[in-house]
Amino acid sequence: MADTFSHARELILKYGWNSTCFQIVNPGIRRWFSDKGDAVVGYVTANGVRVVAGAPVCEITRLGDVVGDFESDAQRNNEGICYFAAEERLGETLANNERHSRFVIGAQPVWDPHAWPSIVASNRSLRAQINRAGNKGVTVSEWPVEKATGNERLAGLLADWLRSKGLPPLRFMVESDTLSRLENRRIFVGEANGEIVGFVVLSPVAQRNGWLFEQFPHRPGAPNGTVEAMIDTAMRSIADDGAAYATLGLSPLSKRADVELTPIPLWLKITLVWLRKHGQRFYNFDGLDAFKSKLKPTRWEPVFAVSLEPRVSFKTLYAIAGAFSGNAPVKVFINGLGRAVLSEMRWLKRKLRRQISKNAR
Repeated sequence: MADTFSHARELILKYGWNSTCFQIVNPGIRRWFSDKGDAVVGYVTANGVRVVAGAPVCEITRLGDVVGDFESDAQRNNEGICYFAAEERLGETLANNERHSRFVIGAQPVWDPHAWPSIVASNRSLRAQINRAGNKGVTVSEWPVEKATGNERLAGLLADWLRSKGLPPLRFMVESDTLSRLENRRIFVGEANGEIVGFVVLSPVAQRNGWLFEQFPHRPGAPNGTVEAMIDTAMRSIADDGAAYATLGLSPLSKRADVELTPIPLWLKITLVWLRKHGQRFYNFDGLDAFKSKLKPTRWEPVFAVSLEPRVSFKTLYAIAGAFSGNAPVKVFINGLGRAVLSEMRWLKRKLRRQISKNAR
């Protein structure tokens, strides 16, 4: 295809069902098209594995055939495949297929936007957070794509937010550079005292008449409740426009979705347990999960990694890490470990100071 970006976007706006479908248009994603031109798969290659962003985008009756064609193409190139952040539709298509294995990577919260006002009305703590932001002068409005695209103030806030994380920006399905690809997305911006304090980017999920809240960066030190206020305004707006589905996306390692799968390899089970216990050094999994939970979603949907192999291998897990780190998982690990050591040293220093102060009394 001469213009793969435009063609991919057309297919996504027609057939997109996976909540992450629109992320296929993000920078750095390679796009495979079916011979008929009626399907697209977005992926990156890491460690000899095509790590797919969600699932193939196509008409539901074509999903099985498209999966087969895509996997045949990968095998001709001696590449493996892992569908990362796949949802139940792909899982059902590949059910009882011994060539594939899958494991739960987390859960995503889902709302009916029309129920949002009643959720806020019945949730005292959520209502208080939204009111706190309003009391600090935070106002939220939807910006036209033309105004937001290339806006230096938004780009500056995003850069400040990323620096506050203390880790190199991740890629693939958490690509931070969405401001240059806002066509068909929606963006709601929070402002206070003439300063931008945050924004939230929504991506369409056409087949479910809904939206993914893809990104909600906020300025370090922004008034309490800024993110909640932005989500509140966006949720009410998409409800007014007739949306029936909204999600804040994957909560990695969350166990909130009730799902049973066949047993996974012992090494993988140990790895996931270790990540749940120690992964906070690299990413605040529990904090993100708790934040989404307090917004009282209607339900939680399981999210999977589906691998083209009878049992998940370490090679696949390493490829997933490579996809998100720009093929530099070791570097990200070392940076995260260094950050953890510095955090522990600061904590120990504060503890010693308190003890010295206590003994001096």
